Amino acid sequence: MNDLKSKENDAVAATPVVRHRNLSTVWRAILIAVTLIVVGLAINQLFNFRFFVGHTWLDNEYQYALVGLLVPLVFLIFPASGKATFEKVPWYDTVLAAATFGLVLFFFVNAEKIIDNGWEMGAPNNIIIPGFFLWLLILEATRRAGGTALVVIVTLISLYPLYADIMPGPISGLSSSLSDTVAYHTLSAESMLGIPLRALANLVIGFLVFGVALTQTGGGKFFIDLAFAALGHVRGGPAKVAIFSSGLMGSMSGSVISNVITTGVMTIPAMRKTGFRPSYAAGVEACASTGGVLMPPIMGSTAFIMAVFLNIPYITIAVAAIIPSVLYYLALFIQIDAYAARHNMPGLPRDQLPKLGETFRQGWHFVAVFILLIVMLVYLQQEVLAPFYATALLLVINQIFSSNRWGMNEFWEFVLATGKLLAEIAAILVGVGLIVGALSITGMAGTLVNDLIFMAGGDILVLLFMGAVTSFIMGIGMTVTAAYIFLAIVLAPALVQGGLDPLSVHLFILYWGMVSFITPPVALGAFAAASIAGANPMRTGFEAMRLGSIIYFVPFFFVLDPAFIFRGELSQTAILFVSAVAGVVLIASSLQGYLVWIGNLHRHAVLGWPIRGLILIGGLALATPGGSDLIPFSNLELALFALVTAGSGAAMAYFIDKRAKATTAI
Repeated sequence: MNDLKSKENDAVAATPVVRHRNLSTVWRAILIAVTLIVVGLAINQLFNFRFFVGHTWLDNEYQYALVGLLVPLVFLIFPASGKATFEKVPWYDTVLAAATFGLVLFFFVNAEKIIDNGWEMGAPNNIIIPGFFLWLLILEATRRAGGTALVVIVTLISLYPLYADIMPGPISGLSSSLSDTVAYHTLSAESMLGIPLRALANLVIGFLVFGVALTQTGGGKFFIDLAFAALGHVRGGPAKVAIFSSGLMGSMSGSVISNVITTGVMTIPAMRKTGFRPSYAAGVEACASTGGVLMPPIMGSTAFIMAVFLNIPYITIAVAAIIPSVLYYLALFIQIDAYAARHNMPGLPRDQLPKLGETFRQGWHFVAVFILLIVMLVYLQQEVLAPFYATALLLVINQIFSSNRWGMNEFWEFVLATGKLLAEIAAILVGVGLIVGALSITGMAGTLVNDLIFMAGGDILVLLFMGAVTSFIMGIGMTVTAAYIFLAIVLAPALVQGGLDPLSVHLFILYWGMVSFITPPVALGAFAAASIAGANPMRTGFEAMRLGSIIYFVPFFFVLDPAFIFRGELSQTAILFVSAVAGVVLIASSLQGYLVWIGNLHRHAVLGWPIRGLILIGGLALATPGGSDLIPFSNLELALFALVTAGSGAAMAYFIDKRAKATTAI
């Protein structure tokens, strides 16, 4: 266990440098005060208490208040560059923060006039000038919170209305003057105050607070200990622990990178201790952390924006994501089990692992809180209020029953962590909103949809492949949220017009936007895990790509048949799920060269690859839903084809493996 601890310490030292400043006592006090005000305003608005302001604010008043309070914090928390000081807030960042606050306060005061006078389509100069400077400050805040790649894309697209009329046919649109563009970006409900910020204001704040509370009260440690207690001793146990713990942690945090850093420092050293290669261990952690963002009940912030986009309850999206996320993690689990079996890798000794009963005794309240959250989401359908009640219950139980009860220091650290996260998310979402506004004012979204359909020749399958590639490319240069929003406006309507289910299409875009986290040449999730494991980043990326390869297929499954996401008869969903599980087991086993009850698939030097190919093809046929216009074969025909191909491959592998064992025994 001491060896595990030392490797864990080495891994911690290898984690990326923290991006946040070390704020002084005064700035920390300001951050705490602003965070409490923001959460208080959210509770007041969402619960309709009218405690603080005497009346319920207009939507744009509430949104301006959130922007004016949260975005200035970005200039205090994030330095202008890596070379800037992390120890104190320089004078220019203080000026930028104050200017942002002052400008948004100006719009907040004039919020009613903006609506009454319709200024978003033509405002006076005394509104345009401060709007222009606010636009520039929002872009700088987006750069600090989201990175250079994101702000370059946001800037180019937000300026698009100025030159839309001179662009070539497919991407041409209606041009606007600078003053009209500024007015639309800063005053309308379609840009800076558009769908991304509405999602933050109405849904995301509560879940972000809940996620931070869960982590700060020891929820992350509980889930990791629970995973080690349940799975640490089995074959390939530490890697299976990574799947379980990283999935739960990713669902809470909604961030692939922070999830890798949080759980990877425990799981990667444990995997290496039991014989996993550094690159393989890092690949497992990267895949597990990526899938967490796609796993209910919380998922990432993009799922909440999707709910606003589609105008459906968030719980509908969470339920729809159940089967795809189960298939993804099942594929990971089977591959790890196959790899461990093929290389004879034991689990960790039980005396080095937490006790299951003791772990539950110390962390039962986390389970209770999740039960409350799920009941409120599913049964009571109170998705807006559910995270606030769950957070309140968590904090009460933590103070009464937990051995980790907070003092005032712990409470202030919780508030600080919440404020930093809220500020970062707010800056990114407000910046991404500029993309929505630019596409809206130019009318490009509608024209590009028709152009995409024309380019695909009306073939929806071709359009799906175009969408997958585009989503992957966008996911490289932008955050998942930004890529999703852009494609939800531009690509999704084209797919829906082709007859596909809207929720299936939006989940398809989300899944393919996540692919870039585990796919070279970028593979940010894999590279973060590689830094902890001390592995080659590019090799880790290819390991993660193979381990997570099912993520490339699952989106096509639920687009081809929405019953995969509970958009059809339950009997059809059950049949597809059983068939897909069998198919995923075959796919995962072929990728690792080991099939349960059959043995090593690659005993024969010549026939090994053909055997694995037959099993892979059979698995894909079994998992793919049939009977649609895009797949002309029925589910029964696909199953019979899978039986012939995978069955023949498994039979050859069985007899070859049996003969090899008999020869060894002699």
